[in-house]
Amino acid sequence: MNYETKTISGGDEQVLLDDLTPPPSNRRRNIVIAAIIAVLVIAIAVYAFGHKKAAPAGPVTESVPSVTVVVPGRQTIDRTISTTGTLAARREMPVGVAGEGGMVTRVLVEPGQWVAAGQVLAMVDRSVQVQTAASLAASVNVARSDESIAQAELDRAQQLVDRGFISKADLQRKAATRDAAAARVKVAQATLAEARARNGRLDIRAPAAGLVLTRGVEPGQIVSSGSGVLFRMAMGGQMELRALMSESDLAGLRAGARATVTPVGSTQSFAGEVWQVSPIIDPATRQGIARVALSYNTALRPGGFASATIHGGSSAAPLLPESAVQSDTRGNFVYILDAANKAVRRDIVVGQTTDAGVSVKSGLAGTERVVMAAAAFLTPGQKVKPVVQKMGG
Repeated sequence: MNYETKTISGGDEQVLLDDLTPPPSNRRRNIVIAAIIAVLVIAIAVYAFGHKKAAPAGPVTESVPSVTVVVPGRQTIDRTISTTGTLAARREMPVGVAGEGGMVTRVLVEPGQWVAAGQVLAMVDRSVQVQTAASLAASVNVARSDESIAQAELDRAQQLVDRGFISKADLQRKAATRDAAAARVKVAQATLAEARARNGRLDIRAPAAGLVLTRGVEPGQIVSSGSGVLFRMAMGGQMELRALMSESDLAGLRAGARATVTPVGSTQSFAGEVWQVSPIIDPATRQGIARVALSYNTALRPGGFASATIHGGSSAAPLLPESAVQSDTRGNFVYILDAANKAVRRDIVVGQTTDAGVSVKSGLAGTERVVMAAAAFLTPGQKVKPVVQKMGG
């Protein structure tokens, strides 16, 4: 390595330039040291800046969600039951042959026709029976004649016995003959009345006033007591809905409850009233029948299907918005808040659902703080911040 050497004269001393210039190794060391110092300064500055930004935030706190809660209380709720059933005659009367029967000569009514009590629905041939009745009427006349003769003979005998022409024994025999003749008259009259009654039962008559529903006989048909039902009638035209209802719905239902019935396929509704609640429950279906009385209307056809809304009185129960009620495999439930504002699951049994909300049959007293919304995102034991809202708010 070559170094250039220069001599500077100044008085008595000479200074060499190569003595004033540092060697290359010292220069590199100074650069490295300067770089290290710069890095340290930058690191200190970054740390100081970050520490300064984080300081105002304070200690880290747990996030507590806010939820809306309601205290439902207990409200008077109109009990409304929706059900379906079959329309039928309230008192259906099957009409058949009451007498001996025979060949039907005329049918006088059609389905949908109103008839009076005792009105003839169909006539049965009675040509033979008429002749029999005429013969019995003649027998009555013969018996009356015999009675008249016996009475006359008795009267003459009573006049002669006082004169001694006949004995009292003969008088008694003539009185007995007269009594026997009178008895034969009564027998003949009873036989004639029986025949006439039988003839009167040949015609098929309405047992009571009402509406003819069906007709199952035609002229020329041979009918008898074994022919079955020939006509079906609705007594007084009264109709009813036989509504199938669950055991729980029947439990609080009473006769007199108002109902609204709508036949299938119709937009017209009819007012009715529950007149009978089934005293038994079908063990297979766990259902019973509530019978709703209806006034006659052409739109109410027996055998048809209809829906009904029955107003079964009122009761006091907590009422919740639908958003508060949750359900899973265990059933319906809500979340309530305990004293520490922690979510607690509460199983409930819901009643009817209306526009006002969901009634709770059991599980709530009405004084609890119930989570109204966001219950699906809570877990049991989770702490929340309650925001109380009034019902209906």
